[in-house]
Amino acid sequence: QTIGALAAGLWLSLASGTASALMFPLPPEDTNVIGEVQVIAADEEDTLLSLGRRYGIGYEEMRRANPEVDVWLPGEGTKVTIPSRFILPEAAREGIVINLAEMRLYYYPGAESDNTGMVETYPISVGRMDWSTPLGKSQITEKTENPYWFPPESILTERREQGRPLPEAVPPGPDNPLGRHKLRLDIPGGAYLIHGTNEPRGIGMRVTHGCIRMFPEDVESLYERLPSGSSVEIVNQPVKAGWLDDQLLVEVHPILPPEAENAFDN
Repeated sequence: QTIGALAAGLWLSLASGTASALMFPLPPEDTNVIGEVQVIAADEEDTLLSLGRRYGIGYEEMRRANPEVDVWLPGEGTKVTIPSRFILPEAAREGIVINLAEMRLYYYPGAESDNTGMVETYPISVGRMDWSTPLGKSQITEKTENPYWFPPESILTERREQGRPLPEAVPPGPDNPLGRHKLRLDIPGGAYLIHGTNEPRGIGMRVTHGCIRMFPEDVESLYERLPSGSSVEIVNQPVKAGWLDDQLLVEVHPILPPEAENAFDN
């Protein structure tokens, strides 16, 4: 395969009509750069958030790539950079790999998949500073469609103190922050999930209570294809490097403070 073929991304079409997942041919082990940067012209009704969702890029990624562009009103004809070139994290190319620093999930379909030999990547939201997402190797232990949400006592207490009390159980529906799909991880010490959301504007931010939050159409796509027991590795790699056409590329993301690295070991 040529570098040009490796960099040529394929949109993953979904029934909802919103394609926020990106799929690329998996490069050889000695190559770890996929995709390419794009520049598009905004339409009158576009925002950086809507463009990010359309092209599979999270909020912070879009904002940092377009510091001079108004988030809510780029304006018709405004040139907008889509930062859709990625350096794969240093991790085994199997199952799911989540890099907290870049707020991005990578999925390597197995040999039983129709997409073997490809890598998919999705924008995500991760735990905020006081509710960090743990690092380590895990697996999916449970899949639930239309889940109830049982807020832990820590969240119930937080919301009571804010004057926004929660019920002890939130049923499925538009008010459920888990969305329509959840994947439970076997991380000790808490209920850590990969799930959808009823607030997709927050994808690509550090806003969760430790879970991995995805666009509804993205988590639905994974839910339908990922079996229980699939491996999940969570890393924090703010600086990644890779070679492309004899050129060294470096990808840098904000560095999380040491107290935000809550590691676990299974």
